[in-house]
Amino acid sequence: MRFPNRFWLGWLVNMPFADIVGHDRIIEIFRRSIRSGKTPHAYIFEGPAGCGRRKTALALIQALYCREVADDACGVCGSCRKVAGGNHGDIHFIEPLPEKRDISIAQLRDIQRELALRPYEAPRKACIMEPADRMNVNSANSFLKTLEEPPGNAIIILLTENADMLLPTIRSRCQLVRFAPLSPECVRLLLEKSGMDAAAAALMAQLADGSMQRAMELESEGLTARRELLVKHLEGLTLKRVITIFDASEQVGGNREETLETLDMLLSFARDMVFLSAGCSDIINTTIRTSLEKMVSNMNLKRTLQLADDILETRRSVQRNANVKLALDHLFMRIAGAAEA
Repeated sequence: MRFPNRFWLGWLVNMPFADIVGHDRIIEIFRRSIRSGKTPHAYIFEGPAGCGRRKTALALIQALYCREVADDACGVCGSCRKVAGGNHGDIHFIEPLPEKRDISIAQLRDIQRELALRPYEAPRKACIMEPADRMNVNSANSFLKTLEEPPGNAIIILLTENADMLLPTIRSRCQLVRFAPLSPECVRLLLEKSGMDAAAAALMAQLADGSMQRAMELESEGLTARRELLVKHLEGLTLKRVITIFDASEQVGGNREETLETLDMLLSFARDMVFLSAGCSDIINTTIRTSLEKMVSNMNLKRTLQLADDILETRRSVQRNANVKLALDHLFMRIAGAAEA
């Protein structure tokens, strides 16, 4: 069964375990289970969107299907190429139908029939369900028997952001694997590997909350251009011309979500300013080093630390539904005052 385009978009052609970044402990557990021949028949992969759950699920299936390597996938044999291409006949994917919120009983009955058939070429059939928490009570109950005793030694992997949203009877029949958010360093490396320049990758990685999906969304939203606009306004802030403060909050604010992203950028700048004030040159925003050095030239370490606290407190206020424009006005006044004190 071919995977939906939404599921496949953006992943690498080959998916051996070596391509999985940031989840070494999980991969080692899978390697051991494959070597021992005791891979569980049902898993729940829990973790935030964009942390690598899907890619790891496919890498596990690819490794189970590959006959060339004992505990991994070679990435080049016919089976590996079919898994990577999304057209392996023994892998089935379940998601809510278009225009539907939940995964239906009919879909689960269809997959139960598919799993009961002999595999076309693989040693066992496989099923990936995402998001698994879209099973309602009736459809989940209809799937219990399949999870408990998958036909033909099939492997079933349920993907969810929160395992607690699944019925206890579902959870008790699966082995839970928890995926942590990716570290900023992992996100940066993956973005650079995808072709993004180093400066943009460093910025996206700091704001992506450990999610490659979020990093890609930020890139499509023109975050780099927004950063350049923010730096331009920061360099022009002065209490001698209050209009510079009002213009800045007007142009870089936007809606609440965009404002939170702007404040996250400011926190990243503040982190670098603290480092520069302390005499450390190891900063994240290397492409605007000159601007940051100019901003900290009149500040001591205590003042830059206070500035970081001011930005963090403003972010909390915006999260608590404070007026976005007024919150930014107040923050930019404090930034201008700190630079001129």
